[in-house]
Amino acid sequence: MPVLCVVPARLGSSRLPKKPLLPLAGEPLILWVVRRVADSGVADRVVVATDAREIADVVARAGFEAALTSPAHASGTERVAEVARLKAFSGFDLILNVQGDEPLVATRAIRGALDRVRGGDPVGTAAGRLDASLAADPSRVKVVVDARGRALYFSRAPIPFDRDGAGDVAYHQHVGVYAYTAAALQHWVALPPVAVERAERLEQLRPLVHGMAIGVAVDDEAPAPGVDTPEDLRRVAALLTRNLREVTR
Repeated sequence: MPVLCVVPARLGSSRLPKKPLLPLAGEPLILWVVRRVADSGVADRVVVATDAREIADVVARAGFEAALTSPAHASGTERVAEVARLKAFSGFDLILNVQGDEPLVATRAIRGALDRVRGGDPVGTAAGRLDASLAADPSRVKVVVDARGRALYFSRAPIPFDRDGAGDVAYHQHVGVYAYTAAALQHWVALPPVAVERAERLEQLRPLVHGMAIGVAVDDEAPAPGVDTPEDLRRVAALLTRNLREVTR
């Protein structure tokens, strides 16, 4: 099945204004994400979905593809779904969504999400090991899965809760990547919002509550950091700069 990767990139951000365009080790953040996906070789076509001409121009000048979308979307998934509906992309039955603030996303996480869909789940995503000392951080979304590897719940709270303080609870952090069948993606965005989605500010709870299965590829490695805060931006910039130095040695 050919894979269309759509990278949603919104100009507005409450914590990091114009986040996709912020400089990161010499280049805008969005270009690091697009190159990461392109270099992974998992997608037959990669396009940035954005509400801002400014972002589209940066992407196009770098030789990548961009599509302008409605500024009214409430989520990245809605933005991805709009692009997937375009006639130019009608031949793709497998859609990949790599969030525009994941410049270090692991190829194994992307492949894992895709493999969950290829294995029969309508939606696939990924998660990695999370140290217990970080489980209370609300910016790190946690997920609990069932025996088949499907998500039971996502939360900003530490789940599962270690009631007795035994210290033997395994936490898993959600990674910002999704795969869907084309039909599942359109079904997702047609669903009405749910209370827990609004409370947690987690859009993936909407399809979960409505009964859609979300397969989770769980990795024993800790996920690479995304960019949500100014501190994240500095940490990821340092990692990228170090990686570049090692490559050029």
